[in-house]
This record gives sequence, structure tokens and C-alpha cells, in this order.
Amino acid sequence: MYHSSAQPPDPTAKRRFYRTLYARVLVGIVAGVLTGFFFPTFAQSMKPFGDGFIKLIRMMIAPIIFLSVIVGIANIGDSRKLGRVGIKALLYFEVVTTLALGIGLGVATIFQPGRGMNVDPHTLDAKSISQYAGAGAELGGVDYLLNIIPDSFINAFAKGEILQVLLLAILVGLAFVSLDKDRTLTRLADSVSHVAFKVIAFIMELAPIGAFGAMAFTIGRYGLGTLLSLGKLMLCVYLTSILFVFVVLGLISFCHGFSLWKFLRYIREELLIVLGTSSSESVLPRMIVKMERLGCSKSVVGLVIPSGYSFNLDGTSIYLTIAALFIAQATNTHLTFRQEMFVLIVLMLNSKGAAAVTGGGFITLAATLSALGTIPVAGISLLLGVDRFMSEMRSLTNLVGNGVATIVVAKWEGEFDSAVARRVLKGEGWIDNESEVIVTVMEPAQSKILGTSLP
Repeated sequence: MYHSSAQPPDPTAKRRFYRTLYARVLVGIVAGVLTGFFFPTFAQSMKPFGDGFIKLIRMMIAPIIFLSVIVGIANIGDSRKLGRVGIKALLYFEVVTTLALGIGLGVATIFQPGRGMNVDPHTLDAKSISQYAGAGAELGGVDYLLNIIPDSFINAFAKGEILQVLLLAILVGLAFVSLDKDRTLTRLADSVSHVAFKVIAFIMELAPIGAFGAMAFTIGRYGLGTLLSLGKLMLCVYLTSILFVFVVLGLISFCHGFSLWKFLRYIREELLIVLGTSSSESVLPRMIVKMERLGCSKSVVGLVIPSGYSFNLDGTSIYLTIAALFIAQATNTHLTFRQEMFVLIVLMLNSKGAAAVTGGGFITLAATLSALGTIPVAGISLLLGVDRFMSEMRSLTNLVGNGVATIVVAKWEGEFDSAVARRVLKGEGWIDNESEVIVTVMEPAQSKILGTSLP
């Protein structure tokens, strides 16, 4: 282990903020907001830029998850340890997401964001939510379990279903453990994964354009006036999510010996990209690399990050309970305590079911309201105007929650290098595992995988 001296230190490197991806994405977001506000019609035509960027990222998610999980399992080398890591991760996911659901339920009950709207359910536009209600009606426990199994090996990648790809990766990874004794195949998979991450590095150069297009469309299409009309609902979701991150996740971080604030600073580029695109999937590949760089073992990261995108949705859980009670309050639908608990139980199950489905939040909400039978499903149409704005906070909370979960599980397994983490979180640099070189922030050297220097 030695200090890299390939290039002389550049004392001005830290000050070149305008050259960072963080700065460029920030410019894209601000430009998108201004364009949407002053030129709303033109701004709506910018939607393809945001959609195109998300599609480019999603194009690479399946192969990156597949390769990362395979290499992670092969590095574990023990099926019993694999089961132990999986059980610990799922246990953590279930406890924290249930806590998020309960907090959302409590906030909506206390502040009642829908009270006083007096919406007649018969006047709601049921056609606008027909696609979500139809999918929600089909969402059941058996259907969900069967959907994890792909129709064919290739079909899982063609559809981009995260859980299906995860299942295939686990099976192939277990085969690697049994057959790849000389680790030839494992090294090959690891090398191919680097190629996939390099492709992501190229795509990430378009992040400022994607953030501009997505933000311009959102502001241009829905306008700032929409925020005011349903401001109380948005305020509940935003404040609850922020408090959840800094109180609940902050307490979890403190109990496990690391600073949440320093961690947020470490992933600030990813947070800004998610803010601009309203999708946590847009930074999934970067999070895998960054969590490994932070000191989490490749095996833990390869399992926890991909599975967390389906099972550890803290922000979505908060949103779902607040949204369900908001609709009940807005339509003057009285719920007993037992019915509120039933909403909580159904959401505990359904929130995992539609995680990787387009419009998953609405589908899950529709399934829950259909199961309850007392809150009008058509009430979801009340959320259409502001859902895009709330999806940003949902995605941000989900992202932070998955990062914290990865560190926690890695610590539980004794596979977290605290010395490396302290160095990285202080901004002193990271260890390049391939060359065993300590790369410092002061150096202009670029990461082989992400193509950007450590923020």
C-alpha cells in the first residue's frame, strides 16, 4: 500500500467546483426550474431528455446487478454465510420500513393534511387512474412471488425486473461457489463488471442534461401553483421524510459508529442527481461502487444494495401511509383505529410488491385502497398533480436508507473497514482495490470506474 505519485498534486483541484459533476447537475436543475417557470410550453418538450437519461441508466442496471451479485456471492464462498447476510438484511429492511410506515401513519393522523377539502368521491376522475387501479387489483401475494421467477433467463434482462435478475444472479453465484475453485470465472465476471461501470461513467456525463429535462418538464407541466393547492400534503411528506432521515437513520448511524452528515456529504452528487431525475435508480451503479470504496465488502454491497431497491423503500413507505390517510380525510371517509392498522398491515406487504414496477407507488396505493374497501380508489387522482414533486423526496429518502442499511449490515458481518471509512468521510481519499493505491482528493487522477474524482 503506497501513496500514488503518478501525477504531482494539484493544490487547486479542490477549488475547481465548476468542473465537478455536482456543480453541473446543480446548474441543470436550476436551469430546468427557470425554464419551466418562464417558458412552460417549451419546457414540456424537454421531457425526452430526462426520460432518455433514465432509460440509458436502466439499460445498464440489470447487467450491473447481475455481475455485482455474482462476484459478491463468489467472494463470500459459503452458502451459509450468504443466507446469514440475506436474513440480516431482510430483517433490517422489514423493521426500518415498518417504522417508516408507522411514522407516516402517525403524522397523517395528527396533522390531517386532507381535512377540510370535502371532495365528493363521485366527482373524481376515475379514468385518470384506471391503469394503476387495474394493476393494483391484480397485485396479490401469490402473483408477486410468481413474478419473481422469470419466464426465461433472457426475459428477466429484457424486462429489467430487478427481483428476477437478483434471483438469477443468486443462482449463478451459488454455481460459481460450487464450481469455480480456481476463481477464473469470478475474475472474468469482475472484469466484465468494470466494463459495465465504465459505460455508466460515460452515461453519467449526460446527468446535467437529464436533470434539466426532467425538472423543466415537471415545473412546466404542473406549475408551482399545484404545489400551493396541495401544499399541506407535500409539507407532511417532506418534513416527515427529513425527520426520518436525520432522527431515525441518524440514530441508527450514531449507534453504529459513523456520522450520517458526513455520509450525506459523501454521496452528495448522487443525491443531487436523484433530486433532478426523481429516480433513485439513476445512481444505483454509482452507489455500488461508492459503498465498496467506503469500506463495505464487495460481497455485502452486492447483496444489500440491489435487494434494498425492492425491499428497503423508507421514503415510499412514508408517502404511502400519508397518501392513504390524505385521501380518506379529503373524501370525508372515517377510519376506525382497526381500519388504520389494517392499512398499515396491507402496506407492509404491498410496499414490497410493486417496488420495481413503473408507477409502483400508485399501484401499491391502489391495491391497498382496494383491499380496504372503504377509501375510494379514485381518490388517487387527487395526487396526480403533485406526485412528481413528492417522488423526489421519496427517492432521496430511499437512497439514503439503502446506503445506511449497507453500512449497518456490513458492520454486523464484521466486513466494514472503519479506518478506510474515516479516511473517505474526511475527504482524504480512498483505496483503489485494484492497484492498492491510496488516491487522494488533491490529485486530479480519475477513478477507473466512475470517471470522476471523489467529491
